[in-house]
Amino acid sequence: MKARTFLPCATVLLVLISGCFSYRELPVEYDYSYKGRFDKYNSYDFLIQGENAELLSTSGSTIYTAIESHMKFLGYKKKSNRPDLLLSFRVFVDSLNFRGYNQPKIEDWMAKKDRDLEYQRMKIGMKEGTLLIQIFDRKQKSSIWQGYATDYYGKVDFSDIRDVNNAVKSILNKYQFFADGFLEEQQKILSQ
Repeated sequence: MKARTFLPCATVLLVLISGCFSYRELPVEYDYSYKGRFDKYNSYDFLIQGENAELLSTSGSTIYTAIESHMKFLGYKKKSNRPDLLLSFRVFVDSLNFRGYNQPKIEDWMAKKDRDLEYQRMKIGMKEGTLLIQIFDRKQKSSIWQGYATDYYGKVDFSDIRDVNNAVKSILNKYQFFADGFLEEQQKILSQ
């Protein structure tokens, strides 16, 4: 009997360990708005249009699912009617120059929330196969956060599910804000 319980446990452990080794965080950059209320959001939906709508039938569905998974992990609820956040993604197949901003780390900024800081623009050269994920505040009608690849990113193979998941995970690991009230809710569940 113990041999039977050992095998499934060993299999689960092996899968968990191999999952850790298959993830290789890619270097990414992100920009954010000093008007973002990152500790006040708790719902989201996708802003799907144009090319992204077409992408949902190919590699876009993998990107969409990976983003959904990350938002769920952070405690956000998907809500089609008046969500706090609207998420969008775009795949750039060609190289391009992109305007970003030189800013303090978002964790440092959140400690002070200095909304009067000046934006320091910078141009970023992005290679082909770049994924851009943007988060918009629906009420403000403006982008509050975007994560994207840098010069060092390298080409993402959008036909490879692991590559796509790795790219999404690498980008969204820079957006580390739990949904408003989520941690308190989890603490309440654990204390019961």
